[in-house]
Amino acid sequence: MLWPDPAQRDRLVEIRDNLLARIAEAQREGWLGEVEGLKISLAGAEAKVSQLDAQVARSGQAVDLGMPTVAHIVARTTTTPRQGHM
Repeated sequence: MLWPDPAQRDRLVEIRDNLLARIAEAQREGWLGEVEGLKISLAGAEAKVSQLDAQVARSGQAVDLGMPTVAHIVARTTTTPRQGHM
């Protein structure tokens, strides 16, 4: 999945606003096919803006991965001898 560049958020908002104006014009002129196509583009632009906002909100959050205990480390590294090969 391609992630939009956060620096381009203002440009995406500008595109979204332009699409809204074009939809209003197409509705006034009765261009129903154009309205439907523009609505699809608008949904994509709004999704990208939302994606950027969510990405920015998540970037400042720390993730607690926990601290492994000795028991967890030993359980993963302990080997047992194979049967018949002593």
